[in-house]
Amino acid sequence: MGDRLLFHLAIPITDPVVAKKFYADALGCTVGRENSGAVIFNFFGHQLVGHVTQEPLSPQKGVYPRHFGLNFLAEQDWQQVLDRAEQSQLPFRDRPRLRFPGKLTEHRTFFLEDPFFNLLEFKWYRHPEAIFGGREITEIGDRPETH
Repeated sequence: MGDRLLFHLAIPITDPVVAKKFYADALGCTVGRENSGAVIFNFFGHQLVGHVTQEPLSPQKGVYPRHFGLNFLAEQDWQQVLDRAEQSQLPFRDRPRLRFPGKLTEHRTFFLEDPFFNLLEFKWYRHPEAIFGGREITEIGDRPETH
């Protein structure tokens, strides 16, 4: 079914105009339907819906546990989004870097923070089988395991 479905994610926003500046103007996502309470973005082929909330939004202390993003299958696509983010002077939560060099899980990554404190991770794995495979490997992210 993987090639016959799209991922859908709803995120909190406080202003659709500001959301469109970040996601459409800066990241290049196209805008779909919208109204005063929500806006739909084509987030690199997936449906991202910003729903307006009156609840106060606040930043997380770190990138864990809550963030979302993309795993690119081609390094040049990852680089293209990185270049666009840098050219648009988007706020990086974590600058681009290489994680787990020389291991099956080696990947390039960076995190952005949108104007509503939603955290976005963009990564590219040197070994695509590490995206879902490598079950014997316990390294996931940068924080220590909790038991």
